Amino acid sequence: MLPSPTPEHTPLMKQYFAAKAEHPDVLLFFRMGDFYELFYDDARRAAKLLDITLTQRGASAGQPIPMAGVPVHAYEGYLARLVALGESVAICEQIGDPALAKGLVERKVVRIVTPGTVTDEALLSERRDTLLLAVARTRSGYGLAWADLSGGRFLVNAVADADMLEAELARLDPAELLLPDEDGWPPAILERGGLRRRAPWLFDADSGRRQLLQFFGLHDLTGFGIDDQPACIAAAAALLGYVEETQKQRLPHLTAIAVESSDDAIAMNAATRRHLELDTRVDGDTRNTLLGVLDSTITPMGGRLLRRWLHRPLRNRQVLGERHHAVATLVEQRAEAGIRECFRALGDLERILARVALRSARPRDLSTLRDGLALLPELRALLAPLDTPRLQALAAQLGEHAAHAQLLASAIVPQPPLLARDGGVIADGHDAALDELRRLSTHADQFLVELEQREREATGIATLKVGYNRVHGYYIEISKGQSGKAPAHYTRRQTLTGAERYITEELKRFEDQVLSARERALAREKLLYEAVLDALNQDLDALRRCAAALSELDVLACFAERAQALDWSRPQLTERPGLRIERGRHPVVEAVRAEPFEPNDLVLGDADAGDADAGSRRRMLVITGPNMGGKSTYMRQNALIVLLAHIGSFVPAARAVLGPVDRILTRIGAGDDLARGQSTFMVEMSETAYILHHATDESLVLMDEIGRGTSTYDGLALADACARHLAAVNRSYTLFATHYFELTALAQPGSGIANVHLDAVEHHDREHGDTLVFMHAVKDGPANRSFGLQVAALAGLPKNVIRQARARLAELEAHDRDPGAAAMTAQALDAPQQIGLFAPTAAVLDALAALEPDELTPKQALEALYRLKALA
Repeated sequence: MLPSPTPEHTPLMKQYFAAKAEHPDVLLFFRMGDFYELFYDDARRAAKLLDITLTQRGASAGQPIPMAGVPVHAYEGYLARLVALGESVAICEQIGDPALAKGLVERKVVRIVTPGTVTDEALLSERRDTLLLAVARTRSGYGLAWADLSGGRFLVNAVADADMLEAELARLDPAELLLPDEDGWPPAILERGGLRRRAPWLFDADSGRRQLLQFFGLHDLTGFGIDDQPACIAAAAALLGYVEETQKQRLPHLTAIAVESSDDAIAMNAATRRHLELDTRVDGDTRNTLLGVLDSTITPMGGRLLRRWLHRPLRNRQVLGERHHAVATLVEQRAEAGIRECFRALGDLERILARVALRSARPRDLSTLRDGLALLPELRALLAPLDTPRLQALAAQLGEHAAHAQLLASAIVPQPPLLARDGGVIADGHDAALDELRRLSTHADQFLVELEQREREATGIATLKVGYNRVHGYYIEISKGQSGKAPAHYTRRQTLTGAERYITEELKRFEDQVLSARERALAREKLLYEAVLDALNQDLDALRRCAAALSELDVLACFAERAQALDWSRPQLTERPGLRIERGRHPVVEAVRAEPFEPNDLVLGDADAGDADAGSRRRMLVITGPNMGGKSTYMRQNALIVLLAHIGSFVPAARAVLGPVDRILTRIGAGDDLARGQSTFMVEMSETAYILHHATDESLVLMDEIGRGTSTYDGLALADACARHLAAVNRSYTLFATHYFELTALAQPGSGIANVHLDAVEHHDREHGDTLVFMHAVKDGPANRSFGLQVAALAGLPKNVIRQARARLAELEAHDRDPGAAAMTAQALDAPQQIGLFAPTAAVLDALAALEPDELTPKQALEALYRLKALA
């Protein structure tokens, strides 16, 4: 507990209590000389989190003070660890100069470092955005606002319901989430890390509008496109207020608010992102993911942009067409190699420019920016012959920055020090006044050599030395044995164990002159450094556009490199409904397999197909085959191919013709959610319900083993009903993998459902016994065996268990072949007999019940009538 600041406390501790009272909920780094100290509960907490020593030094109000501290020169490493753990830290600095202060040095909290507001290079993940996100709600839905302070991006979006909100949070994955301190939030939102509850009045739309207008200096918000979106306004204002509260300075790099509409992108909920393993696996591995295979970007800012694209595949065919054209041109002209080689000397200009705007840029940031701007002429020359709209637009967006490049080249030394405070950052020749001050300092060494030689000759003491230290300044040192020969005009300055140190009037005058020159040189350097930042900030928007263009060029060059290295082809996007993929491959499985990958085709809908093509009317593929046969791989690979095409990449297929897609929805894998008390089956049904409610006739749906979490008949009935609903009502492009062979009967003429299977063969070998060979090839028609026992044997089940299972399987199969067995078994158990699952009457009634006559157009009613006739 923190004691009350009573009069008995020391002045220093009273100063600490005042700062801590303003920031009770965060750790307080209290500057004391060369250390940041933490006291009381903060010290105990930090000692555990950082594994540093907890001490008790001194006392205040008669009680010892628990303390823990970190060195100022190394504090960023400790701060990074705390931020990674979700902690926030208030930095309380010494404002006054200790050398000039009379009494206690003034201290003040200069900023609060939180997980979502960090901008320091050492605290940021290099290839992942660090986002702060705020959510406001109204009766019509939710407003989201998020900012990347390290990149200067500020965006908003509006969603209609909690499911869409959860999907957006899964996409953005903010480091810190701001919510009004109110009840009624969905559990999935409240369970996220980095949650900060804020006062509800901070999310008021009316006051928020005034706050945004004042910050951006506008009369209205029409230019941002949010004037009629109160939820977005409320969220943006709450976020902006939090940033101003924590950063305690102007934010000149937040110059606008961009609207990111959900309708512009292919929707994917949290489960889909998890199942497709876009950038992380359940086990935390990031290498064997789609991003791990795709990301060959050179720069960190390119890597971050690629991750954003991957999580937000677009529906805008014009934008995607320009990207595909750009990649194709780079591949055809082998131009990406030169661009990528040029980028190897390019730093993270996006984040550097944010630090320039915040005036926290370090000398090496400016040298990196200088080197990056110097590459622009070479890069423009590489882009000039590439005749594609997007590449030429990016070349123009790079802009001309010769003046800034020249300023940085003349002002900053080639290899600057890490920090500006020690000097040596501004290059010689940039400023005449600084050069003169430095001349006084640099000639000090020659003067001291000459003085030492003169004093040795004058005193006859051959061991006499002239030296300097930061505490006592310049001195003449004579050993104890020779100190009796010291002249009378020598004034003793310091006594050591084996020597005496003296000062003379001449040396004192020189010291005053040199030290004054050094102090003035440091002050001059600081002034010149600030002037460089001023000049860069005057053209900050153009420089940021340049950085954005460089990021996109890096990603497009990455796509071209991947296309050639992995043998990917350009997809064709068409307005005709359907998906046709020839010789498609799973990008991740192919990358990690030592043996060749077996490619497979997909035909759904009527993309690029004539009406006579039987595949042109297919809406669902029922996929059967053995475990480990490749059903899940086949489903995922097609979803990933669709996704890659919609970020502008080439795809792992010989040919891909893709019609409009609005969503990718998946139900794959088994898992429970113990925190919410949900069983594996409950999670499966929840994800299935989401798909049945949201899938449309332009959605790609992957369903794997629906109904396996419950009894056989219940599971079969649910799987059958879900498949029928997707085919007849949602009419989505559906890949439906199942072990229920009864579902293969769904593939009736006119149903839009077809059967495909992956096969395996048993190989009999006298030496090694029976083995199972998986073919991994998708063929038309249903599978005829499941090979479950063979897979179990491969997994290492004891041989006696396998033998018993074979015997029991033979009994069950014989029982199943007896026509009266099922009825006899039901009667013996005194249970009602199961109704036939595939009775035509039931199918017709299900389809009929799903229709809403008042909402059908004449054409849709006629189509529905034909579907009902086919089912009957």
